[in-house]
Amino acid sequence: MDGGAYFYIYILQSEADPERFYSGYTANLDAGLKEHNKGHMPSTKPYRPWRIKTALAFTDEHRAREFERYLKTQSGRSFAPLPANRPEQNDQLT
Repeated sequence: MDGGAYFYIYILQSEADPERFYSGYTANLDAGLKEHNKGHMPSTKPYRPWRIKTALAFTDEHRAREFERYLKTQSGRSFAPLPANRPEQNDQLT
């Protein structure tokens, strides 16, 4: 790995539906957000625009991907700011 590379795990929040969240992985945080906001991702397109709620930078790509998978588990969802009154929201962290 070249010394300056980071791998990001992020949680997006929909500005159209503030109780909707999406988590993902990218090597370019700004470009990733733009892709979601342009509607290039079918699962996030209906809820545009998005904003970054949380982002974590990793220097190790493998650890970043492992953490992304963890966030999508029941235990990992405790890190995501999901409203208690909408349990179906748990399915939206994909």
